Amino acid sequence: MHKYAIVDLETNGRANRITEVAIIVYENGKIIHSYESLVNPGGSIPSFITSLTGITQEMLVDQPSFKEVAEDVKEALEGCVFVAHNVNFDYNILKAEFENIGHSFKYPKLCTVRLSRKLLPGHRSYSLGNICSALGISNHSRHRAYGDALATVELFKELENQTDFEKTIATFLNQRSKEATIPSHLDKDEFEALPSHPGVYKFYNEQRDLIYVGKAKNIKKRVLSHFYTKTTKKVSMIREIAHVEYELSGTELIALLMEDALIKRNFPKYNRASKQRINGLALVTYTDRKGIQHLGLQNLKDAVNPIKNFFNPVEARHYIEQLLTDFNLCAKYCHLIENNDTCEDSIFYTCQGICKGEENIDTYNERVEEAIQKVRQDLPDGVIKQKGRNSEEDAFIRIKHGKYCGYGFIDKNLNVHPSEIDDFIISEKDNLNVQKILMHSLTSVQSISEKDLA
Repeated sequence: MHKYAIVDLETNGRANRITEVAIIVYENGKIIHSYESLVNPGGSIPSFITSLTGITQEMLVDQPSFKEVAEDVKEALEGCVFVAHNVNFDYNILKAEFENIGHSFKYPKLCTVRLSRKLLPGHRSYSLGNICSALGISNHSRHRAYGDALATVELFKELENQTDFEKTIATFLNQRSKEATIPSHLDKDEFEALPSHPGVYKFYNEQRDLIYVGKAKNIKKRVLSHFYTKTTKKVSMIREIAHVEYELSGTELIALLMEDALIKRNFPKYNRASKQRINGLALVTYTDRKGIQHLGLQNLKDAVNPIKNFFNPVEARHYIEQLLTDFNLCAKYCHLIENNDTCEDSIFYTCQGICKGEENIDTYNERVEEAIQKVRQDLPDGVIKQKGRNSEEDAFIRIKHGKYCGYGFIDKNLNVHPSEIDDFIISEKDNLNVQKILMHSLTSVQSISEKDLA
């Protein structure tokens, strides 16, 4: 028979520092020891936490720090199986607190959410409040550590009375079992059904709200890696995960594009609104008051109708320098020099006199237009061939005049003419993040006129 330490914690919210701890040691159907204490987290208590728990800043001012209660907590846990409702949340917070003071922390653990789902199937919700209400277990101190721990003890007693309790406990405590790793509200079968292939995965809460989107070379391995996290943000996310869905992509590149589109369409709460700030430059053109057409570089995020995009400023400058040389353009009107009336002293002197009033404006503008047409002709237009989601299909990413249009999958048994490829596109929007993702792949764009693309 095991000795169980049934634990509940209250925290100060986003920082996840402990404000109250309760441990009830349970063995052979009896409570043999209990420990509870308020804890000074060393930080503020948000008003919403006070509203939920009733614990105020003033209540904690003279309370011990976690370091001062650590030995009592460790003594209460000694020789026990760590049990909690949504065990990974309480276990990881306690582990972090112990590691902060230089102590190791490792105990076998059981989750009463997962045990309840297994032994008491069919309930609408397995939150502590709802499952206790359904079973007639009262809790007069909801959202206080000892009250919730005591309610969990009563729930544990109900679980003990179920026929397969001992067998289930043995399975859950098996070192090779993922029961203690998988989020409490996530069905193990749902996790086990995940494939080990490239694609995107989507986490949902109990209300079926999409809360996170990710991409992976190996979906199952990547999803499992989330469950070992210690960061405050990820611990909160894992506590909410109740369902996971996936879409295969065939390749990691298409998975990245799928992930970007899903995030921008759904704005999941645990995906950052912008993973990183995308800095880039755009080749643009405009006509000044004299009627002279300019070429120049502008911040990509501010550019309207950019001719070509760059994510390397050196590459961008070299590119416009080459246009200047190839088409005898003016360094002043290509904005390669500043504060000069003419480009005569420039190292880029290929100008035929437009900046000195010696060349006809229309003649100069014609060369600018020729340069622009050359740029547009050189923009990739076609498909990036990709591996399909299975051996029976091919995949592709569609690029039109340098812009991303979407991706698609084609059955290898279909005799698809290159002109019909657009019929298979899953259309998506182009954006700066997509341009960054595709930057190194655009060199492999193949014209859709090539016969071998079907």
